[in-house]
Amino acid sequence: MTLRLYDTATRDVSDFVPRTPGQVGIYVCGATVQAPPHVGHLRPSVAFDVLRRWLERSGYRVTLVRNITDIDDKILAKAAAAGVEWWAHAAHYERVFTAAYDALGVLPPTYEPRATQHVPQMVELMQRLVERGHAYSTGAGNVWFDVRSWPAYGELTRQRLEDLAPEPTDDGAGAADAAVADPAAAKRDPHDFALWKAAKPDEPATASWDTPWGRGRPGWHLECSAMAQRYLGDEFDIHGGGLDLRFPHHENEQAQSRAAGYPFARRWMHSAWITQSGVKMSKSLGNGLLVADVLAAAPAPVVRYAIASVQYRSMLEWAPDTLEEARATWDRLTGFVERATERVGTVPRDEIAKAELPEGFVAAMDDDLNTPAALAVVHEHLRAGNTALAQPAGAEADAAVRDELVTVRAMLDVLGLDPQDPHWAGGAAAGGGADKTRTALDALVAAELDARAAARAAKDWATSDAIRDRLAAAGVVVQDGPDGARWTLAD
Repeated sequence: MTLRLYDTATRDVSDFVPRTPGQVGIYVCGATVQAPPHVGHLRPSVAFDVLRRWLERSGYRVTLVRNITDIDDKILAKAAAAGVEWWAHAAHYERVFTAAYDALGVLPPTYEPRATQHVPQMVELMQRLVERGHAYSTGAGNVWFDVRSWPAYGELTRQRLEDLAPEPTDDGAGAADAAVADPAAAKRDPHDFALWKAAKPDEPATASWDTPWGRGRPGWHLECSAMAQRYLGDEFDIHGGGLDLRFPHHENEQAQSRAAGYPFARRWMHSAWITQSGVKMSKSLGNGLLVADVLAAAPAPVVRYAIASVQYRSMLEWAPDTLEEARATWDRLTGFVERATERVGTVPRDEIAKAELPEGFVAAMDDDLNTPAALAVVHEHLRAGNTALAQPAGAEADAAVRDELVTVRAMLDVLGLDPQDPHWAGGAAAGGGADKTRTALDALVAAELDARAAARAAKDWATSDAIRDRLAAAGVVVQDGPDGARWTLAD
């Protein structure tokens, strides 16, 4: 069966045909590093990690780019409130996000570019758009994309310009359009979006760059177009991200890149949200369950299983029993692997990586990464393995146990959930296991305590108490002392 994937632009599932045989280029929108990650941030990272693993298992050489947005309004505002440099604030939360990805076994991207490292590429793209008549400057550092100059605007999300509300002040990443003091210099159309934002008097001088149109900083949409082209070329196979990025972010990316003359992404893929009581999980709504809290409540592979077990385009309702159910399933899987390994010995990782996969599993994964159907095949072989284990030891029974052990581990390996992968099973020397999860939890809780310290310094006692209560509810005990706050896990 040929791999078939959903395309947001065409709204159907179709055969995946890479631009270059045997190679796949993927760009995934990464984090805006302004605060600690909640579990909703991990849905797209796990979803595209599974896609990458399946492509590689299918014989493709994958180049995956996941960017970091390390400058925007919220980063500047929160850094100022905390009394630190904006770039130091961004670097801190970049490390926190990396720890969260690593804890859940998300493979490192091939490249992880920061927006602030690619200003020359952004200026070059803007220059091309201005020269082609698709962008204009209103002076003082503001550059806008002229949406009416591009008749195909709205094609990704199938919206007509006349039906759209004006471009909001907040562009979706927390990067507000720069205020224009002179009314005569306002953008031509309310729907036009910012490519470059003029420097503001109250912002640090380090947060802006010189351009032919004045000093300022990049718009969120421009960043991704420039970085995708830099690392994947004028055209690439898949552009991915969370469902909330379809509009305006991805619509604007596609418009500006294609208006500049680049084919850009051949296929768009979006992972659905994690919800609570049917409402999208987000910081702005105050219902974001922080990764630190989740990892304090359950082992990292349990959290990954909970996320990966739902097909990436389906909403994942995060309920009180979500982790309990995932933990019970994970215990059954690891229990079989441990008992089978005790009986027949350890199976080398290279054998697991080359093992033939069941037809039903392959068909499920080729069907737009249908992980629930794939896991159903895993559980079929889990039952067969347990049946074989129940038989008296002997050549025939032991061979059956080993066959099922290899098959179960090989399928779980595709999902990043092989219990004997060093990431989950090893100690510090193997670079995995409990030590790695503890390191991630240290970084994530430290970010919470930093936020609490900033709140206390600002005499924002309500926020300080809320952070402490949230950690306590997750089993993290905070103790204040003369040298700052320390934490332990509750007994």
